[in-house]
Amino acid sequence: MTALGSRACLAISKALETKHRLIEGFTSFKQLKHAHARLLRLGLDHDNHLLTLLLRSAFDFRQTNYALLVFHRTAEPNVYLFNTIIRGLVSHECWEDAIRLYGSMRTEGLFPDSYTFPFVLKACARRLDLQIGLSVHTLVVKTGFDFDVYVKTSLLCLYSKCGYMEHAHKVFDDLPEKSVVSWTAIVSGYIGAGKYREAIDAFLKLLEMGLRPDSLSLVRAISACSQLGDLRSGEWIDDYITEIGMARNVFVATSLVDLYVKCGNMEKARFVFDGIAEKDVVAWSSMIQGYALNGLPKEAVYLFFQMQKENLKPDCYTMVGVLSACATLGALELGEWASNLVDSHEIFNNPVLGTALIDMYAKCGSMVQAWEVFKGMKKKDHVVWNAAMSGLAMNGHVKAVFGLFGQVEKYGVRATGNTFMGLLCGCSHAGLVDEGRRYFNSMTRVYSLTPTIEHYGCMVDLFGRAGLLDEAYDLINSMPMKANSVVWGALLGGCRLHRDTQLAELALKQLIELEPWNSAHYVLLSNVYSASQKWDEAANIRSRMNEQGLQKIPGCSWIEVNGVVHEFLVGDKSHELSDKIYAKLNELAKDLKAAGYVPTTDFMFFDIEEEEKEHFLGCHSEKLAIAFALITTAPQDTIRVSKNLRVCGDCHQAIKLISKITSREIIVRDNNRFHRFIDAAKKASTVRISTPRLY
Repeated sequence: MTALGSRACLAISKALETKHRLIEGFTSFKQLKHAHARLLRLGLDHDNHLLTLLLRSAFDFRQTNYALLVFHRTAEPNVYLFNTIIRGLVSHECWEDAIRLYGSMRTEGLFPDSYTFPFVLKACARRLDLQIGLSVHTLVVKTGFDFDVYVKTSLLCLYSKCGYMEHAHKVFDDLPEKSVVSWTAIVSGYIGAGKYREAIDAFLKLLEMGLRPDSLSLVRAISACSQLGDLRSGEWIDDYITEIGMARNVFVATSLVDLYVKCGNMEKARFVFDGIAEKDVVAWSSMIQGYALNGLPKEAVYLFFQMQKENLKPDCYTMVGVLSACATLGALELGEWASNLVDSHEIFNNPVLGTALIDMYAKCGSMVQAWEVFKGMKKKDHVVWNAAMSGLAMNGHVKAVFGLFGQVEKYGVRATGNTFMGLLCGCSHAGLVDEGRRYFNSMTRVYSLTPTIEHYGCMVDLFGRAGLLDEAYDLINSMPMKANSVVWGALLGGCRLHRDTQLAELALKQLIELEPWNSAHYVLLSNVYSASQKWDEAANIRSRMNEQGLQKIPGCSWIEVNGVVHEFLVGDKSHELSDKIYAKLNELAKDLKAAGYVPTTDFMFFDIEEEEKEHFLGCHSEKLAIAFALITTAPQDTIRVSKNLRVCGDCHQAIKLISKITSREIIVRDNNRFHRFIDAAKKASTVRISTPRLY
């Protein structure tokens, strides 16, 4: 054999070896580059078949830039090479690059095939680029691929994703065989268009066709139930999932957790959650947020501790749930500990996390720290601005709210409905009726915003607090929507404050109609009747309560001491320091009596739904929490209490005197507002939030 023949045989051998390696794949990107170098040395860098194998391997290592570099250096790429690069780019969510290469393919005179169109259409769908999608559809028809089931399904996904459901239905109806994928595309399209009932109906038709849904179609159907709050349909789907043996699928199970959370059924949510064998961070996050959103903050915190024991790193939404729970509990130390689990750089660059931390500090009455977080935020979207404004408003810094609103306008941040919620709440707490009217009217006249029922509720609350009860009632009657329980509750708050039993009776009748399950409304109406000496009506209301088996919501207060949250109920004696707590209450009762305090039992007609009267006035849950704090915290510590119900008038007066007697700053946050008590002698040294400046 000649030397030339030997070299040729050696080259062929190396080429075959390289091809074999490309087919087998590589264990590292470095090996891939060595193989590419060998192709270049052997002059095989224009072999489209070998380059196709090389591109696939590059995408396996997520080296999209390298794949593009190899492709662009190819002299004459064929359809197969174009398909490989487009498919790889779409798989790695490089939508624009994929569409651009599709354009290059057409420019070079190559015709796409049934492997090209589905991926290009997917890229158009993800970019919501209907214009290019329509041009692709035109070429699909011209090239005769409109009968290909995969291409047609991709067209269906495009139109569904872009919200063109009429076009989607035309494509869907022309499908010779409707698969689970095509049905899922229709369901997803309806969800994207906000037509959740139609989405559920489409899913049921899928089942009627005898098709077995996959995990994605089940997740989408459950999502539609969640958005509608349709617990009945969701439970039926849950039973079906168990029947077909998909209950252990983590994605499906997590969707069910989300459904039950949004429908307020935390028992079922926990049952599904406990059944997940390998819980990912999304499942934990859903459950923790569910507890926080459904008024079970202690359970949210306990579950977070369990998650920590599992050595799972919390994500952004887990932290939002924990911080929300800490905000409800008034657990400042716990909230700070949780926030320290996340790098401060991440907090200041993540508007979602930053907003949650601002909200936590504000609801714990620590507005100075909330303000520091706000100033440190690198990305301030309108949600961050709104959180700062709401925090300032609830803490009584109304001038600072107005100043911050001025900066919202100055920095070109678009004011939203929530921006005005902060403004109106600030006006309500400060009793600024004229300013509230001006801001409310400017929503439509200046900012082209339509007031929602929440804004009307703020105005009713503002008028009610100011004693303008007739004006508040007239506003309710002039609202463009039917008043909800929040609006009527705001009017009732004004009636409580100004002792208008006649209008209170009207408001309570509306509340009972809207919330027949809420025992507080029945109790209050009974008391209003009693105050008006309408004994028969009062007895009838009590009888209705008994017949329906309604129980009063117990008053509950939380206080954090040394990072531990303690819970107290009215007349509670379950705490390990109960004897010392009641001894402290007796001591305070003597001091209060010496200071001229007399229990105010005339509040009972409007406050009895929270806790019992007279003989229980001394051991309301917030008083127990304060007594506990007085015996367990240092004299210089601020006492922070959170309560699930409204603080009664008697407690407000008593706590004011306790603050003066003990020289302690006491902050109580109920379900309505902040109550901040501080001895007048200390006011001069209290840190205040001035009109804000950004720097």
